[in-house]
Amino acid sequence: MIYDVAIVGTGPAGLAAALTLKLHNKEIIWFGSAELSDKVGKSEKIANYPGVPMVSGADLNAAFAAQAKEMELEPKNARVTNIADLGDKFMVLADNEMYEARALLLATGTAAAKGMEGEAEMLGRGVSYCATCDGFLYKGKTVAVYCTDERMEHDIKYLEEICGKVYIYTNFGYEQASESSEVLASPLKKLSGGLKCDSAELFDGTKLDVDGVFILRPAIAPSTLFPGLETDGAHIKVSRNQETNYKGCFAAGDCTGRPYQIAKAVGEGNVAAHAILEYLG
Repeated sequence: MIYDVAIVGTGPAGLAAALTLKLHNKEIIWFGSAELSDKVGKSEKIANYPGVPMVSGADLNAAFAAQAKEMELEPKNARVTNIADLGDKFMVLADNEMYEARALLLATGTAAAKGMEGEAEMLGRGVSYCATCDGFLYKGKTVAVYCTDERMEHDIKYLEEICGKVYIYTNFGYEQASESSEVLASPLKKLSGGLKCDSAELFDGTKLDVDGVFILRPAIAPSTLFPGLETDGAHIKVSRNQETNYKGCFAAGDCTGRPYQIAKAVGEGNVAAHAILEYLG
């Protein structure tokens, strides 16, 4: 099936676009968490969202979720790890499955402009962003895991089940589930190797011999997610109608730059949706 629109991200920008496109009867595939925006949900108080004075982030997020449900919008809980322009459509790879859409909206939130040293060079050569996609390649082997999202604990446990040795660094505290795994006190700094990544250096100077490295973050830098996408540092370059340098690809929300505000994200999501409708004709 070829969808009319693929939306990547379930924050305010992605939701605003999804609502508008749904109202115009477009076939949508919407990637992201069913809990919508973790950032919104963790906000203590939001005082500058018009019409909803001094609301807690949790309550606003719940209202967003209720509206999505009422509109029969259900996010596809799959992590997007690669996007490609196929000319008249886009290919989106999510949890090792491919999806196609005529138009694309990136509402991915903020991500690091660049990862650790050697990450981009080693991507696909021993470095992976998806444990369930590529973990089987390292059965019985030694891997390092860098994880900054507690929701991905199951990915770490999966690697512990199948790999011979797993070095683990998280920023949320993690108890190893296997005797053959080891929790690191220092994060990964540099990845290196020849044809394949075979070394991971920590900030404390320790060097690990590995067969592969899994980097599990809630968001992937746009330029890594979609090679060739024009960016300005960590942000995606967009026109007044939220279009990127790829025809048919739009971006909205925090990923396009400051201010990182819910009202700005919602507005950009709506602008992008109308631009997409015009693009689709």
